[in-house]
Amino acid sequence: MLSYIKRKLSESDSVASGSNSNSTATVAAEIVRKTSQMSLDNGVIAYGEDALLHELGYRNATDLQETIYDLLRTIRDPEKPCTLEDLNVIYEDGIFVMTPTKSNVSVVRIEFNPTVPHCSLATLIGLCIRVKVERGLPHNIKLDIYIKKGAHQTEEEINKQINDKERIAAAMENPNLRELVENCIKDEE
Repeated sequence: MLSYIKRKLSESDSVASGSNSNSTATVAAEIVRKTSQMSLDNGVIAYGEDALLHELGYRNATDLQETIYDLLRTIRDPEKPCTLEDLNVIYEDGIFVMTPTKSNVSVVRIEFNPTVPHCSLATLIGLCIRVKVERGLPHNIKLDIYIKKGAHQTEEEINKQINDKERIAAAMENPNLRELVENCIKDEE
């Protein structure tokens, strides 16, 4: 990108002055001047992953991570009168903003830790996490939800289920399961 800007600046300077004898220092100063005019945040131009996050309304990956954590922390455990945050099932360090897809969609990996290695409701908890994030964010992101490595006896099977679109759609069509999810993710009043 820098070489493109230098080339464009030298083209505009050579047309304006009729020569291409600008020194490197002059070109660099001109680049700084023009790019600072284009920037939004005190001289910083977002590019790559940060540009996508800025487009979506986040300052950086940490801002998106914190937004998602704030959504998840209020999910209630299906069995206990506590939130997933209270039980340390979800935690801020378990949310990872990954490299966007080739089609420029943000990718977020969420890791959770069931309270016991044989938790029968781990799939339901994963479904609650997915539904809460998908409903809570105003834009499309790719979610990868996983049980923390080694934290559950059937983690591979559950990871497949909670990342399979068809299984998720089928689960949400079941009225009893949908009611369980809705009760877990509804906001406190």
